[in-house]
Amino acid sequence: MSESFQGGRLAAKAIAAEGVDAIFTLSGGHVMPIYEGCRQERIRVVDVRHEQAAAHAAEAYGRMRRSAGVAVVTAGPGVTGVITAVANCHVGQTPLVVIGGARPLVQAEQRALQELDQLSLFRPITKWSAVCTQAERIPEFVATAFRHALAQPRGPVYLELPMDILFADAPAEKVGPSRTTARMFGDPREVMKAASLLSEAERPAVIAGGGIWWDGAWKQLAAFARNGGFPVYLNGSGRGALPPDHEFFFQHSRGTALKEADVICVIGTPLDFRLSFGRFPADTKLVHIHADATEIGRNRVPDAGIVGDCAAVLGILADAVKTRRDDRGWLQRLRDADAAWWNEHRSEIESDAAPLHHYRLGKILDDVLDPSTVVIGDGGDVVAAVSRVLRVHWPGNWLDPGPFGCLGVGPPYALGVKTAKPAKHVVVVAGDGAFGLNGFEFETLTRFGVPVTFVIGNDAAWGEIRIPQIGIYGDEGEVATRLAPTRYDRLTEAFGGHGEHVEQPDELAPALERALGSGEPAIVNVMLDPDAMSGHPYRGM
Repeated sequence: MSESFQGGRLAAKAIAAEGVDAIFTLSGGHVMPIYEGCRQERIRVVDVRHEQAAAHAAEAYGRMRRSAGVAVVTAGPGVTGVITAVANCHVGQTPLVVIGGARPLVQAEQRALQELDQLSLFRPITKWSAVCTQAERIPEFVATAFRHALAQPRGPVYLELPMDILFADAPAEKVGPSRTTARMFGDPREVMKAASLLSEAERPAVIAGGGIWWDGAWKQLAAFARNGGFPVYLNGSGRGALPPDHEFFFQHSRGTALKEADVICVIGTPLDFRLSFGRFPADTKLVHIHADATEIGRNRVPDAGIVGDCAAVLGILADAVKTRRDDRGWLQRLRDADAAWWNEHRSEIESDAAPLHHYRLGKILDDVLDPSTVVIGDGGDVVAAVSRVLRVHWPGNWLDPGPFGCLGVGPPYALGVKTAKPAKHVVVVAGDGAFGLNGFEFETLTRFGVPVTFVIGNDAAWGEIRIPQIGIYGDEGEVATRLAPTRYDRLTEAFGGHGEHVEQPDELAPALERALGSGEPAIVNVMLDPDAMSGHPYRGM
């Protein structure tokens, strides 16, 4: 006869069976039995200061492990507090399991404390949302939640466990994962069509995105690029899939490549605003590889469309493509364009002016940070600028919110990364505006003793909006985009940790080294030139 356990313990057992050793939460009575179950199953309970941060942290935990993290939130405002983070995962097709508490089933429709139709909130922004009404079925529902979250295309899910179900006892039967790890290899006809197009191309270009990271396809990507002689550009979580010194890695010539290529191969990323909605020249051939069939054909019909796992498809394509002869100097054309960008911006990158230029910040970070450091980008102009200069050396070492453009992810992402991979060095590059959204999570980091270094690019403004706002409407049109030049480093006086304030370029490297060497959560507040990015195009249109 099976031993019986409280529903919260059953939930914890099912979570542990998925390989998850930590959950993220903000204390709530409706989910109290899950905390007790986690204590008994030796799952860490990491409590934050806002539920949005719990979900962001769980997302980052899952991203680092290429799996799904778990956020547990209480009923009502606890559940609604994660909506933005869930939407971020929905748009970015990132797996996340949210377990929400709810009023007892026996109090349904009686105006119970924090009662709300929570499922209706989540159905439009999740792959799967359900409520479990029987304690004995909790392990089954948890396994189902993970199956949906991790199935292609990946995404967030919501599982509701009412309070009386969590407090009820039930036997523990069939606790464990219930899914396949099989990969999709793509339609052979489309794969061969793609191989033919790429082999015959005179000016090919490859754009590889987050699917490379999620599918563990960086080795296959390298073989594909090498065998075909293809220039590769990386975006999002795909950054680091090829090291910065790889002969086929290119960065600043992407605009040239997209305008002049005769065949463009897009892998593991949608044809969204980051790729000009697929508005390449009309005679350019398109190969699109994506695990979500509904993305194939969005904004542009491909000449070869492959629905499949990036590693599986690239493994075949790497063997199928024929080595190209670069008779027309296509690769050199792109190398020259890359070099031209560096030459154009060299004075900004090497500037000794104060306040610092955003590019100068990126260069000093690149000089100081260990190549194995995980860098999290959380902001507008400062992150866009730093990402153009800072090199990413390894897969999984760059995190940003993705195409939803959700600010405030820096502190919770850092918590999630360090929880998943405690040995990793983590640096958050944040705008002063973005830091304000979840900056109080610095207290969470100090409370748990998590050594993360924040580099806050402080231009006392919402710079990405302020600069085009002035450009469009004039100085008098500067509305709702100014902030105070706050000394964010002084938060360490309240919460603990190590603080540094930087106003001159020659102060930054020593300040970074002291912060990184402190072994504590640290904030390096760097004053930036508020007008440094003037003239750069507004990315919202």
